[in-house]
Amino acid sequence: MNPERIFEEFPAPSYRGTQQQALRDIRDAFAAGNDVVLVRAPTGSGKSLLARAVAGCARRADEGDPSDATRAYYTTPQVSQLDDVAADDLLADLNVIRGKSNYTCILPEERDTPVNQAPCVRERGYDCSVKHRCPYFSDRAIASNREIAAMTLAYFMQTAGSEVFRKRDVVVVDEAHGLAEWAEMYATIQLGPRTVSFWDDLRVPEIDGIERAVRYAENLAGTCERRKDELLAQDSLSPGEVRERDRLQELIGELEWFVSDYRDPQSPTTWLVDQSELRSGTRNGDAESDEPQGGPLTIKPMNPEKYLQHTVWDRGNKFALLSATILNKAAFCRQVGLDPDDVALVDVEHTFPVENRPLYDVTQGKMTYEERDETTPKIARTIVRLMQHHPDEKGLVHAHSYNIQERLADLLRDFGVGDRIRTHDRDGRDAALEEWKASDDPDVFLSVKMEEALDLKGDLCRWQVLCKAPFLNTGDSRVAHRLEEGQWAWYYRTALRTVIQGCGRVVRAPDDYGATYLADSSLVDLFDRAKTDMPDWFEAQVDRMERPDLPAFEPRSALDGTASGTGGRSGSGSGTASRGRANEADSGGRDGRSSSRSSRSGRSSRSSPLADVWDTDE
Repeated sequence: MNPERIFEEFPAPSYRGTQQQALRDIRDAFAAGNDVVLVRAPTGSGKSLLARAVAGCARRADEGDPSDATRAYYTTPQVSQLDDVAADDLLADLNVIRGKSNYTCILPEERDTPVNQAPCVRERGYDCSVKHRCPYFSDRAIASNREIAAMTLAYFMQTAGSEVFRKRDVVVVDEAHGLAEWAEMYATIQLGPRTVSFWDDLRVPEIDGIERAVRYAENLAGTCERRKDELLAQDSLSPGEVRERDRLQELIGELEWFVSDYRDPQSPTTWLVDQSELRSGTRNGDAESDEPQGGPLTIKPMNPEKYLQHTVWDRGNKFALLSATILNKAAFCRQVGLDPDDVALVDVEHTFPVENRPLYDVTQGKMTYEERDETTPKIARTIVRLMQHHPDEKGLVHAHSYNIQERLADLLRDFGVGDRIRTHDRDGRDAALEEWKASDDPDVFLSVKMEEALDLKGDLCRWQVLCKAPFLNTGDSRVAHRLEEGQWAWYYRTALRTVIQGCGRVVRAPDDYGATYLADSSLVDLFDRAKTDMPDWFEAQVDRMERPDLPAFEPRSALDGTASGTGGRSGSGSGTASRGRANEADSGGRDGRSSSRSSRSGRSSRSSPLADVWDTDE
């Protein structure tokens, strides 16, 4: 790697904000001999441009011995982030490759067939006459031979050990804050009817411990191998059989990895096993057997350092990990298997004026499982008042779960404002999001799990509501295990990370502006509990937080554009008016907000933390 090249490799014609200083700091961190550099860069700092500059510093083929690793990888866990990279003219030399299922066959009779089900994978010995023009193999060939190959983290991990995508000199991971969680997810093994095609023919024992799970995994791997061999013996497979063959191959690898990792005395991985009860009426082996029968299994790794070593750390010489929310360097390094002493941290200054990204306390109570029924209607009424307050501006509601989303949607329709509400389901989320973004109407989008990788710049969205503190589900065995070990700092830090990510959705540039309203009082408690891990620039937002004066509850005015409170109309597309409201925060300006700050010190519950965050509806 040649870090001195970082400025000439920066792809934009000029710098904005603190990009030049960030490049200088990154260069110095690598020049000092660090193999891993964490770049903590807030929203709008141009992380992708910084990433491209770092990737351009990778050793080139003519700069070393033939055996030296050269070139670079760019990877991100977010598909939408990769889409943004592919659409950015400044990043045109990041050659994107996706999984086979994202491409369609170009044979005349196979136009609607994904490449992973095309004749070349269905028929033994098939010789494709147009393979050189196949969109997948073409993109793969380009990406594997160019200076920078760009792909999702999932594809990057799946290609570990590949002869096509070998070790490179530099690996850049964008949105790296969730690297440990993504690794845990990818290494998790699901065993049940949806993942094992012949599940109903298996005799599944009750798994009473990890040793029993290992023995069962060995037996199941052998069964999968035999079934796969049967499929491979056929001259031609149906698309369904192709999917089964590929899933069997994947499952065999997962099971063998689990067995190998568990039996490796040097592996730091802790494995947990969850088993569902066998549903009544389900055929599962010999019904007359005296041996107790068990249901579907989930085998989960915790802190899978060995998995990351194989799929990430062995793939490059130098690493740049970028994110706005790597909140605690030491804790992050421990989770992903890095020595903090060998990792440098570069902090990029936030350049967005704090008055353009205000937080407002509109808390209505706790959204814990026990208190949700009482609090949700109050939040729905608050959303109506916010719609009155922002009559001509689009809004986003982070509902946290589909259960909360559906309940809010029902209440808002009952209040008579349904014409201004949009929702989505699990299958149509992307289409619904794009339709809402494309609309000029001031509709309010009730979203689920959209706190990250969502760019709502300008008038795409001017205000948002966080309905629930995004605590992890304590019913998850991994979460429960960590909390039993007293890892409450990790728990609060993870929730804070999601909140900070969510707050960044509506303010995307130094001259952009947008308000974030906090409706769950547990969010205010969270700020107290996780204060030591809070970035300075976000702490400034929290310190300025106050309660606004909202219009009295009159649903009709949320639709006809006549707000009845002191907020008044913002004016159709009136960025100036909204900007004015943000800038008058301290003076209790024309929107009628109270000038007094909300006191957070008296809000934090000192009872058992678990009582405040228990949530099992995920």
